[in-house]
Amino acid sequence: MARTSTRAVTVERWAAGARSAKDDEIAAEEPLQLLLDGEPLSVVMRTPGNDVELAVGLLHSERVIAGSEDVGLLRISAESEERESAVAFRADLVEANAVDVHLRASAPRRPRRSFLSSSACGVCGATTLDDLAHDHAPLGPGPEIDVATIVKLADALREHQRVFERTGGLHGAGLFTPRGELVTAREDIGRHNAVDKIVGRAVLDRLIPLGGHVLAVSGRAGYEIVQKAVAAGIPIIVAVGAPSTLAVATAERFGLTLVAFLRGDRFNVYSRPERVVSAPQPSRAS
Repeated sequence: MARTSTRAVTVERWAAGARSAKDDEIAAEEPLQLLLDGEPLSVVMRTPGNDVELAVGLLHSERVIAGSEDVGLLRISAESEERESAVAFRADLVEANAVDVHLRASAPRRPRRSFLSSSACGVCGATTLDDLAHDHAPLGPGPEIDVATIVKLADALREHQRVFERTGGLHGAGLFTPRGELVTAREDIGRHNAVDKIVGRAVLDRLIPLGGHVLAVSGRAGYEIVQKAVAAGIPIIVAVGAPSTLAVATAERFGLTLVAFLRGDRFNVYSRPERVVSAPQPSRAS
């Protein structure tokens, strides 16, 4: 049986003091067992769907793999109904909610720790700025993005949050060009999972590093979002919500442009503001 991203429930609804029974949809949250070379590595709470991308994106963010060429074989639960042609792939695991990534000898490293995480946070600051600096160089100059494009990103992302529209319970992440063209959009109950799924797709499609792209997220910009963007080479993040102090410090250290509190035509730029430009407005005929 294929996993779905929502569940149907019957709720007791109160409105203006009156009670009624209503059908409702809620976002699914289930554990995903991540194995490395057949050995348990981590349990990630996520919304089912795009589990291959999630596993690959997480391993890339943790520098276990540098690209899809480091994956020798990827196995997933038979019930998932997922398919992937970018790497050697088998949907033959008996265990439900599991992904097993087998590495080639060329893989950069074996992880030093489990990355046990909930849907609420990713690494939760477990990786320090010094650790991140050891693994990643500062980002290059990167592209510029126009103010008019930034203010459209929230709506552009929302248009592709189909499950959010039904449940109100999922975060969205979108990979865009600097002109605002959508490349990939993903949803998950964990905002960092949605980003991992986007990065995983880029790894599988051999698009890493993503130096010519913009990451938009529907929620706040925490450290884990910036960390994953740095690992993927993404130079610009646009967030609907607030940033954290560690997110800003990380963005400043690695030369990432962090835009947050996007509301209508207003937003704040917390680091590397030179990438944000205002195109000259056309003159009006008198």
